[in-house]
Amino acid sequence: MTDNADFAIRARGLTKRFGPVTAVDHLDLNVPRSIIYGFLGPNGSGKTTAIRMLCGLLTPTEGDATVLGFDVPGDADALKPKIGYMTQKFSLYADLTVQENLDFIADIYTYPRNDKRARIETLLEKYNLLEQRRQFAGTMSGGQKQRLALACAVLNKPELLLLDEPTSAVDPKSRRDFWSELFSLADSGTTILVSTHYMDEAERCHRLAILDHGRKVADGSPAELQNSTGMSIVEVLAENPFAAQVELSKLPEVMSVTQLGVRLRALIPQAVANPLQLVDNLLSANAIPAQTKIVDASLEDVFVAVTQKGYAAEQAA
Repeated sequence: MTDNADFAIRARGLTKRFGPVTAVDHLDLNVPRSIIYGFLGPNGSGKTTAIRMLCGLLTPTEGDATVLGFDVPGDADALKPKIGYMTQKFSLYADLTVQENLDFIADIYTYPRNDKRARIETLLEKYNLLEQRRQFAGTMSGGQKQRLALACAVLNKPELLLLDEPTSAVDPKSRRDFWSELFSLADSGTTILVSTHYMDEAERCHRLAILDHGRKVADGSPAELQNSTGMSIVEVLAENPFAAQVELSKLPEVMSVTQLGVRLRALIPQAVANPLQLVDNLLSANAIPAQTKIVDASLEDVFVAVTQKGYAAEQAA
């Protein structure tokens, strides 16, 4: 056990290869305690593999990590009672009732028998599962299953909660309610590492890392990342947005152009002088009426910018 009092997680050069495939590539992490830290990235970006290494379920090919002061995977057995883990797919027992699932998890954690009943009652009430206590888990809705899975993950009052795309199969209201619970947990001192591919969820995190093909390509608070894209964002409101997008895509200075309803967002490196004039001249030359302005970067703009830079670097190598 080592001393990393300021951080719940520290990782250096964490790497995992499966044969010729590198799932996680020299990942460095510093996750402060009592915050919500996000992994943002598409499927296949290494989020799940990284989480499994951090909780000791996978052995790194290279690198090392310290989680809650324990070296993983070496001290994984000592670490496990201090963490909660919620997988992407519902992984509890469908043929057990809600209460039976909670009882079973409490027994796995050897939760003190004298306190177990009170703890389960508290969780049933907190996560709005009192009416479902005798319902088989397999018959529950997506939102109910999510609440049950979270209740099981926090039953042992973990210092660290690891959540792997926990809202991928629930409705928007359930997602909002779920995040309210996460903020409550973080406020009470729990550190939360959550993976997601939803931009709106990533914006809720106190800090986040963007992963792309197993590599960390950006790290910081959402505001820090949005202020450091290295891009000018030109918003275009055109009468014919598709025609405008076609022409903008031809400009070598435009890294990316995305249509959002009737608006376009063009990403242009800040090294390019007068990006607004560049776009106006192009649209005028092609007789495309439009209004343009420079706008602040969104987190989606950040994601596109950093992943496109990585792709460009690979092509140049």
